[in-house]
Amino acid sequence: MPQFDSTTFPSQLFWLAIILVLFFIAMRSNALPKIGGALEARRQKIDDDLDRAAGYREEAEAAMAAYEKALAEAAEEAHAIQREAAETIAAKAAERRSAVAARLADDTKAAEARIAAAKMPAIASLEDVAADVVQQAAAKLAGVKVSETDAKAAVKSVLKETG
Repeated sequence: MPQFDSTTFPSQLFWLAIILVLFFIAMRSNALPKIGGALEARRQKIDDDLDRAAGYREEAEAAMAAYEKALAEAAEEAHAIQREAAETIAAKAAERRSAVAARLADDTKAAEARIAAAKMPAIASLEDVAADVVQQAAAKLAGVKVSETDAKAAVKSVLKETG
């Protein structure tokens, strides 16, 4: 094999060096700039994507903060409406309660007046009935005839003592 012939080593090394230098020059002038450009473009795209993602994140955080603020305001407004409704209901209930209490008090006074008005004739008629009972009981039990005025006087004295 001629490549293993030691007499041809210097010429083989010379051509190897020339080819390596030409390969290096071709790589440096052609391939390395393309690779470097591709790497730079990729780095730039990644940076742009990261910047855009950071912007989107900030927008999302701002939107989330606005949403939370709106939600808190809505909850606060709902609580205020609920408190106002509860106060209104309580006030109306108190008004109705006082109106019912006043009406009941008036009804009670009117009923007491009617009872008092009905009580006087009932007591007067009761005295007459009691006097008749006293007269009849005295006549049947004791055989004594009691006058109507004496019977009424006895009934009145008993009513005064008990009453």
